[in-house]
Amino acid sequence: MSLLWSNSDGMSAENRYENHQTSDQSLDKSKVKLTDLLSRLNQEKKKEKKMNIALSVAAVSTITVFGIILSL
Repeated sequence: MSLLWSNSDGMSAENRYENHQTSDQSLDKSKVKLTDLLSRLNQEKKKEKKMNIALSVAAVSTITVFGIILSL
């Protein structure tokens, strides 16, 4: 009859509860603040915008120089 009531992993309810508490405590240390994430996102957007502008300027400059060379 004891086999019917035993856990498949062999852990008692108390052990599982203690393990759950310790994993919750470790999660508190690894939490990330939303404001930090948003500021990182804004910084990445600014970097990407600057890179896109630089690429666009380079492309327009290249086309302009190529056009001037062809017109000569």
